Amino acid sequence: MAAEIHDADVWRSPEDDLLDAFLALDTPQGFKAEIIEGEITVTPPPDGDHEAVIGRIVRRVFKLSGEDITVAGNKGLIVPGGRYIPDLTFAEEGAFDAQPPWMRPKGVLMVAEVTSSNPARDREAKRQGYAAAGIPLYLLVDRRRNEVLLYSRPEDGDYGVTVAVSVGNPLLLPAPFGFELDTDRFA
Repeated sequence: MAAEIHDADVWRSPEDDLLDAFLALDTPQGFKAEIIEGEITVTPPPDGDHEAVIGRIVRRVFKLSGEDITVAGNKGLIVPGGRYIPDLTFAEEGAFDAQPPWMRPKGVLMVAEVTSSNPARDREAKRQGYAAAGIPLYLLVDRRRNEVLLYSRPEDGDYGVTVAVSVGNPLLLPAPFGFELDTDRFA
């Protein structure tokens, strides 16, 4: 006689419980919740300078990019080991169509983060998570260090190439963008 399997008998991992708790969160308006390196993190709304830099990036990318791309602010991405919400997600046109709040990064061309309350997460954990997900480019505006970094060529859970410039200097965004990004007023 075969044993009956009940839902209560199914083994659940701690990661399953973490994901359930995360998905049940009632995050206050304006805050964002992410799973980064196995921890739920809740971030307060960004300051005005942070949002000004975001606006400058978007305007400059759309002004100079010859590609048909789309952008989302605060799009939930499922990456190995977490659920991240980049400040900006640039993707192939149509990549966000009919997607749920949390999506795999298919069609994502570049993510961007502007440091705020916890720059260490943007510098390390998020960089590695985006690389592990195979996202081709990661743009990091590090306001505390007054520099802009572009990570490219994801391989083995990290990016193989890093280019850093001081804020105010141009930064070459490779294909599919193919132009120099003016980083003036990014700090």
